[in-house]
Amino acid sequence: MKKWIPGIILAVLIIVVVGFFIIRKNTKSGQGDLSVTQPIDSVAKVLPPPVLKFGLPVDSFVIENKKVRRNQNLSDILVRYGVSYQAIDQLARNAKGVFDVRRIKAGSAYSMFLAHDSLHTPRYFIYEDSPVDYYTFDLSGDSLRVKAGQKPVITKRKVAFGQINSSLWNAMTDNNLNPILAIDLSEIYAWTIDFFGVQRGDWFQIIYDENYVDGKSIGIGTIYAARFNNMGDDYYAFNFDQDGRADYFDEDGKSLRKAFLKAPLKYSRISSRFTNSRYHPILRIRRPHHGVDYAAPTGTPVHSIGDGVITRRGYQARGGGNYLYIKHNSVYTTSYMHLSRFAKGMHPGVRVKQGQLIGYVGMTGLATGPHLDFRVYKNGTAVDPLKVKAPPVEPVKKENMVRFEEHRDSLMNELMTIPIPGNETDQIPVADVIHSTPADNQ
Repeated sequence: MKKWIPGIILAVLIIVVVGFFIIRKNTKSGQGDLSVTQPIDSVAKVLPPPVLKFGLPVDSFVIENKKVRRNQNLSDILVRYGVSYQAIDQLARNAKGVFDVRRIKAGSAYSMFLAHDSLHTPRYFIYEDSPVDYYTFDLSGDSLRVKAGQKPVITKRKVAFGQINSSLWNAMTDNNLNPILAIDLSEIYAWTIDFFGVQRGDWFQIIYDENYVDGKSIGIGTIYAARFNNMGDDYYAFNFDQDGRADYFDEDGKSLRKAFLKAPLKYSRISSRFTNSRYHPILRIRRPHHGVDYAAPTGTPVHSIGDGVITRRGYQARGGGNYLYIKHNSVYTTSYMHLSRFAKGMHPGVRVKQGQLIGYVGMTGLATGPHLDFRVYKNGTAVDPLKVKAPPVEPVKKENMVRFEEHRDSLMNELMTIPIPGNETDQIPVADVIHSTPADNQ
């Protein structure tokens, strides 16, 4: 009997161990079955957000995108989609204070949102007044509402380098830059650099913002800093806010704005300079030409180079054609000749501001082609416009100088990181600092 006891104990232990593993396996199988049989509905489904255009779900409509044709108005467009004249009249009334429907102009884009029914009933008419601003005409109910909206604007901070081979404008296109930068730079340096006299090999570095809508550039934002090398000399420009007004200053805090613009045109070329003896192509004689001729297409805007008062306006059939004289102060007077026409309101006694539009390039009077004959008189005597030195306006104030110097140094360091092709690399970086403005109804 005693011999059987160890065997009985061993058998019991084997049964216990085997039973333990069987129970454990079944438990795991049960757990696996539970996980498999969990209801599918308990798993959350994430649906993609609807695609919106002008704040409206694209999938809910048939959309037609078109452009306003010449002489088309709101009525012409909507009638083609079956909108009644009564509804159109009510829309125009409801739009007052939001949008003047008479401002709809040829070439502007518009979209018609149509229902997915057999008649393609018009639900919304969207008119794009600019790359950013649009107006929604709600045709879906009796209210016939009109509301304004804006597309989101993405702003990219950029840096760039450009070298001039022929003109500033071509330098932008040659370097795949927005050509509008040429106009902006010419305005910043209008009192410092004569862009009609830029040389091949001149170059510039620039830090600026460019704005985008729907992936397309819609214009240049703030230009923060620039360095323009003209005939070997560096000219710096730093955007700095002083007393709530942003302006451009050089590295010493002196304003780039001066009493006179360097030229009355933004873009053209000098076709004749100041001289005491010039052969006149029409009169065929030599006589003094006490001005500078800027060749430009007829209709090119002409601006006053400084604040002043118009003293004379007239026409010389055998001379300057349509002309204006502006007295700027007790010392300087300027004249503008061969204008095709005058800007509205330009009469003797009228005060004009620096940069104000006063007329348009033409070829009235004795002229062989469209150009502006521009003259400067100092104390009544004609002087070379290209050699006039105008005094600067207010510099950075003493109390703002420390803040300006910190701001300048930061921008200067950023300018110095822009590589000059031929020195280090031909690859011009574009900073990836991007921010956006919120859109309405997008």
